[in-house]
Amino acid sequence: MIIYMKLWNSPYELIKNGSKTIEIRLNDEKRSLIKIGDIIEFTNNETFEKMQVEVINLYKYNTFKELYENHDKISTGYLEDEVANYNDMYLYYSKEEEKTFGVLAIEIKLIIR
Repeated sequence: MIIYMKLWNSPYELIKNGSKTIEIRLNDEKRSLIKIGDIIEFTNNETFEKMQVEVINLYKYNTFKELYENHDKISTGYLEDEVANYNDMYLYYSKEEEKTFGVLAIEIKLIIR
């Protein structure tokens, strides 16, 4: 199955260069259908460039805090000199959404740039 997702330029480029290998999302209705081996086609929100990745693993957590405790900051999209803080995810998702759906760490590998 091919899943279509949009990304801002910074995380898009980090996936493209191979450093970001974990995409963090809510485990909502759409994401709960993702399976290992599926293809995700990311579209850059700024440049509209597209790339495809393969889902190589899925990790389900109750909270962003739990997810951050189990994955290193580089793989989740932070730079070496940045501090990884799970509260950053509340810029995109509400605590109510987190509580309702749980969260998902999608481990990916780049297949088409």
